[in-house]
Amino acid sequence: MELDVKTEQSGATCMISLTGEVDVYTSPRLKKELLDRIDAGCLDIVVELDALGFIDSSGLGVLVSGLRHAKEHGGTLRLVCTNESILKIFRITGLDKVFPLFSTIEEARGF
Repeated sequence: MELDVKTEQSGATCMISLTGEVDVYTSPRLKKELLDRIDAGCLDIVVELDALGFIDSSGLGVLVSGLRHAKEHGGTLRLVCTNESILKIFRITGLDKVFPLFSTIEEARGF
């Protein structure tokens, strides 16, 4: 399956919506999108994961890398997810303690 990445930017705020799967084949595309946006001045990033069907360790690594890169530039990276299968992966890996996770885009933007 493919990965569809949709990005909306308003000033220093970016909303990135992911649909499909983030795996070893598609994670480089997500990494490029995250790093390009941060380098272009997008310091407040919200990534919506609800439409993801799957994420593997390479995808998790990309999100961790994006979070680190955002913090190095004085920014944040927050995740929106209610998909229980994706949330389970974050809980198992302990990444639910690393990333701010929200149920809605509105909650994430108001953080």
